[in-house]
Amino acid sequence: MSSATTSGPHFRRDGTWVGASVPRREDPRLLAGRGRFVDDITLPGMLHAQFVRSTVAHGVITSVDLSAVREVPGVVAAFTAADLGLADITAILDRPGHEFVPTDMPVLARDRVRYVGEPIAIVVARDPYAVEDGLEAAVVEYEDLTPVVSDTAALAEGAPLVHDNAPANTLVDVSLFATEGIDDVFAEADCVVRVRTKTGRQNALPLETRGVVADWDDRDEQLRVQTCTQVPHQVRTVLAHCAGLDEKQVRVTVPDMGGGFGQKCVVGREEIAAAAAALRLRKPVKWIEDRRDALTAAFLAREQRYDVRAAFDADGRILAIDADVVCDMGAYSCYPFTAGIEPLMASAEMPGVYKLPAYRVRGRAVTTNKAPTAPYRGVSRPQYVMVVERLFERAARELGLDPVEIRRRNVITVFPYTGINGITYDPGSYRESLDLCEQVLRDEGWYDVRDEPGRVIGIGYACFSERTGYGSDAFAQRRMSVVPGFDISEIRMDTTGTVVVTSGTMSHGQSHETTMAQIVADRLGIDIARVKIVQGDTDRITYGWGSFASRSITIGGSAVAAASVKLADVLREIAAHLLGADVDSTELDGAGGVRLRDAPSHRLSFAEIADVAYLKAHLLPKGVGPGLAATASFDVAGDGTFSNATHGVVVELDRGTGGVQILRYVCVEDCGVAIHPQVVEGQCRGGIAQGIAGALFEQVTYDAAGQPQCPSFMEYKVPTAAEIPDVDIHHLETPCAFTESGAKGAGEGGTIGAPGAVLNAVNDALRGTGVELDDTPIARETVHRALEVAHV
Repeated sequence: MSSATTSGPHFRRDGTWVGASVPRREDPRLLAGRGRFVDDITLPGMLHAQFVRSTVAHGVITSVDLSAVREVPGVVAAFTAADLGLADITAILDRPGHEFVPTDMPVLARDRVRYVGEPIAIVVARDPYAVEDGLEAAVVEYEDLTPVVSDTAALAEGAPLVHDNAPANTLVDVSLFATEGIDDVFAEADCVVRVRTKTGRQNALPLETRGVVADWDDRDEQLRVQTCTQVPHQVRTVLAHCAGLDEKQVRVTVPDMGGGFGQKCVVGREEIAAAAAALRLRKPVKWIEDRRDALTAAFLAREQRYDVRAAFDADGRILAIDADVVCDMGAYSCYPFTAGIEPLMASAEMPGVYKLPAYRVRGRAVTTNKAPTAPYRGVSRPQYVMVVERLFERAARELGLDPVEIRRRNVITVFPYTGINGITYDPGSYRESLDLCEQVLRDEGWYDVRDEPGRVIGIGYACFSERTGYGSDAFAQRRMSVVPGFDISEIRMDTTGTVVVTSGTMSHGQSHETTMAQIVADRLGIDIARVKIVQGDTDRITYGWGSFASRSITIGGSAVAAASVKLADVLREIAAHLLGADVDSTELDGAGGVRLRDAPSHRLSFAEIADVAYLKAHLLPKGVGPGLAATASFDVAGDGTFSNATHGVVVELDRGTGGVQILRYVCVEDCGVAIHPQVVEGQCRGGIAQGIAGALFEQVTYDAAGQPQCPSFMEYKVPTAAEIPDVDIHHLETPCAFTESGAKGAGEGGTIGAPGAVLNAVNDALRGTGVELDDTPIARETVHRALEVAHV
């Protein structure tokens, strides 16, 4: 059952930690400026690195002359690919050659460059100023090749090849679904609508750019790497491979991290090169990405083209979708997800919250002479949700139906539901979220305001699901050679009764120190102040896949919960022995101890139990070893769990400028049990801001020569607080049946719904002009022209 909830007081009245918006444990450190980020790290004798980067989008390197670089005062070394001898980074899908073509991404370009900003050499100096002087002394000569700077150019007959082994510049070409007889469905349908859309290339723009500090430890015979990554174990694996080291010779740790949003859940070349330089020089080396490089040469995302038809019957029920999806993935596949990350996501999950009887889709990843693509919050879902929601809007207009009513007739209402895409959806509140979102806007009178003369106002919706908790089964369906999924947690209690808990997830702003501690505190019946969460250390954590795809609480939190329960069982067993009782007669007392259920005054505190476990082990029961520790793993079988939401947006268009002002934004979300409602709301608001950015503002552009046209924030338009509205968030709760806490993921939903809702609202405002917009970001020039021509 779904039920409406609101953010309550700081502590729940029932005494549990889960569900309480407790003060975040990270805040005192971070808000007081005591956080420790990569650029805060200083080591004795530390050197500074930057990269000589390609100035052309496509060319053969004919010479690299670093002799003058090495003469610059303060420069210690300069290395090319030949100097470092590192292996390539190659991401693989286990698919046949006609479906997938791998790309070998060299850490430093050797003979050919494929985008402006590609690293060619690394310069290491005694200070950041000398290293910049060194870069200016580098001389690189090229034989220019014709660049490919768009997906249409890449697919054109006779187009230059970005990679010689990739015919037609296609890295992925898959047709996952093709329902038999689908052409007949379209031929016989009462209504067929079509949406063709192009979405702009975006930069995830974490506040903290990428960076690394690496040094060699002679005592441990280990390369120590401190970096801001979402996936420390994967960085270790790739670095060891590239440098020819055993993994035990590499230790990756992550300090505080200022955002990632997916851009940092892949392995970058620069981090590997800087660590290799430290290994070669046996001196600490720091590399911090400057904002220009972050805007032009870092991993990008979201540039996609859709051509989609949908068939409906006369009552507005959807009959079929036929989709062609083309994703511009830039110059290389990212590790470990490959260039398939965007087209495979779109192809597999496009049906979403709707009951779709027939489906055909082709998904392609094309390679172009642009910086490579990595996952970015939502990964294709903001795009395909926008497309599907536009289809419903268009069908509603053609059939004379209310846009909300046509959705209401098609959303999944009976669970579990197995879709035409073979995915089984666990229970959600699709219809309930849609109804409540509409009700809020109607009750507030926005429909009346919209119809008032003299203003240009529109209302738009997006109803969607967010697949979270992808386990090994779900990732294996993509046929990645590296299959993420599980998480492992270890919990240890010391002699004072406090616990240290490891998690293979990696917080980069999601408050794991608080939310994970809440889960542990409830399982053990202790205060969260007695729980310490450890992440981001490949020597201390058995193995972890990091944080992405809203997996932290669903999978990582479930592993933490399972380990806590195991420790609780050990505590009860020892306490039962010491109290002379059967273990079944004991229970945790919620106050840091174990008591007899029928005689509560007979109890032992955790500290008393720990004293025996560590310091008086001869008193332990037979079969129980000394110490207090437990390890558990968790994986999700099947298709994962689905959060869902409906976003409702009211916009007003400016006749004079074509500007779009958001007057009202309502989000009705259901992420199952909210561990910390305030954190969930923060995730929603942050995601919505990024979704609005994609709908109205942000776009990375290139000229015909492949030169980036957005090297600073003067050109790359990032919305500020003035452009982002207040967001009214309403919570529904449909607990997940198979995560340990009933939680579903909440990290990406805000971003997923915003573009479609905003675009639909703008089109509603343009009703009567004869103009419909399907591309994002929405150009104010186009809006202005539509209003001017229609004399609105």
